[in-house]
Amino acid sequence: MKATPLNSSISTQHIGRALRFAQVQVRRLIERYPDFYPLYTHQGKWKHDQPAWTRWCDGFLPGMMWLFLESGQADDPGFWQSNAQRYCQNLQHRSEDREVHDLGFIFYHGTHKRWYDLTVRQGRPQQQLNDVVIRAAQVLAMRFMDNGKYLRSFVHADSLFIDIMMNVPLIFYAANQTADQNLMRVAMEHSLTTRRVLVRGDGSTAHEGIFDLKTGKFLRQTTQQGFRGDSAWSRGLAWSLYGFGTCHELTGDSRFLRTAQLNADFYLANTPADGVPPWDYDAPPSGPLSRNQPDSSAAAIAAGGLFNLARLTSDPTRAAAYRDTALNIVATLSQPPYLAQDDPQWEGILKRGVYHIHKGLGVDESVMWGEFFFVEALTKALAAVDESNA
Repeated sequence: MKATPLNSSISTQHIGRALRFAQVQVRRLIERYPDFYPLYTHQGKWKHDQPAWTRWCDGFLPGMMWLFLESGQADDPGFWQSNAQRYCQNLQHRSEDREVHDLGFIFYHGTHKRWYDLTVRQGRPQQQLNDVVIRAAQVLAMRFMDNGKYLRSFVHADSLFIDIMMNVPLIFYAANQTADQNLMRVAMEHSLTTRRVLVRGDGSTAHEGIFDLKTGKFLRQTTQQGFRGDSAWSRGLAWSLYGFGTCHELTGDSRFLRTAQLNADFYLANTPADGVPPWDYDAPPSGPLSRNQPDSSAAAIAAGGLFNLARLTSDPTRAAAYRDTALNIVATLSQPPYLAQDDPQWEGILKRGVYHIHKGLGVDESVMWGEFFFVEALTKALAAVDESNA
């Protein structure tokens, strides 16, 4: 493990400027394309005719609106709350969606869980919002494969994705809320299987694992979006880092904390000094799949996960390294060439993200998960800087 040097430019004013710019861009997005849920930009524009791979990002747009409110930096709280509610209501039917493995992204990270938490903080909890979250968890749990003990990806029944570690907290949360032991079993077994077959000894991760459907035997690591099946796709690493940390917080299981820390230590040891990783750590030095292509979205996800780990770990040295690295990432992403503030034609917040490099989709563009986790990292950075100045 090595600590990334803290970027001395980070301050509450610096973070506040980035949050204000994010609000400008999101307001323009929803006013220009009302009730549209984008996935990635094409040449800097959110609305285009390029294909999508799956519908997994719809919760991130309203999720940013809730984050603006949670940050205490909202420029127009009434505007953001009314639009967040509308965009959430339009997605409520997705709690019954059996086609994707991403209901945690939609309902736990982005929409109804954040809405419900706000009503709790206001002293007026709306249980019907929590009921939507719980139902989404029950539907996600239907993807569980007893042979192999994992939640199947949307690709095929024999496929397990590292991304699902960001979705399984939805099931842990619902299990805690309802005391449903079957939900707890599903979430626990999925997480332990993922830890066993996709997380490597050096802390890197595989994107996908393949199982024998008849026997449940694990067959091999492979990838849909990384450079190779045995390479370290940086966004998958960030999903694992953040996801296992969240699962530890929901369960208290120390195995999940150790796994998240192993991922984090790989990130710290192998990422450039500015905190932004290449799209795949094992990508070649040149050519169309070159490691010269960064993934700002992986950095934003990792920052959020590192802030969480800094709070969860009991080792002060490790906690400081995680916190300082997360602050360094936020400082880097809050200025060019990553922040789009100097490009008035660009519709996104965060440049230099990657969706699917092999399919040529959303490469060197803004991507909705990058937008969301960057805004979330800004809110966490604001709290961290305020705490250090107290």
